Amino acid sequence: MTPDTAEHPQMSVEDFEELVRRAPRELRNRLEFLGGRLCIRHGPLDVDEFEELAEAAPETVRLEYISGRVVVKAMPDGNHGEIFMWLLRQCMQQRPELNLMPERGVKAENYRKGRAITDGFLAPVGHFRGHGNWSETDGALMAVEITSRDRDTDQRDRVDKPVGYAEADIPVYLLIDRDNDTVTVYSEPKDGRYQQSPSYPWGAIVEIPSPVNITLDTEKLKDYAD
Repeated sequence: MTPDTAEHPQMSVEDFEELVRRAPRELRNRLEFLGGRLCIRHGPLDVDEFEELAEAAPETVRLEYISGRVVVKAMPDGNHGEIFMWLLRQCMQQRPELNLMPERGVKAENYRKGRAITDGFLAPVGHFRGHGNWSETDGALMAVEITSRDRDTDQRDRVDKPVGYAEADIPVYLLIDRDNDTVTVYSEPKDGRYQQSPSYPWGAIVEIPSPVNITLDTEKLKDYAD
């Protein structure tokens, strides 16, 4: 069941007030906090305005720009962090020439107009040297998302991000879904859609295709079921 935003707000009132305090002056009066949700007054922000706002945000607030909307990404809890570290170890053991960079901002969607914070972004060692807050997706192998306990997970991780990552030609999108204990492997982006998206229950052996070429024994994920 999807939680109510008022019961599970995107951020605390204190974080919202700090965001407003830090925001560029011309954006402050456009920010509202209604029913536990960050809202933008007087029409949507453009991507440049969003980047200014995201750069000013406090460390406890992670902002994404998806389909022209400002979205607050939930802070990771303990199980989320343990799952990421499990995946990191698998990547390091099987592909030591690659880095799984945590919480990497990337330019997604058509014409790189989206701004997403991946839970993990797999690329060759040294790939991100010299990058700013938001990386181009060229040369990266895989984006990773681990679902969180927030209202926006369904739309963000299961609907919007498969489209945004495919449009940016990220070869593989790995979704570790804590709501239904599955792993979904999206691959073969073409014309803004992934052509393949098989799902596997936790405990299965999951083959992540080229160019990633990693095999995951997901039995360990059962330890982090909520």
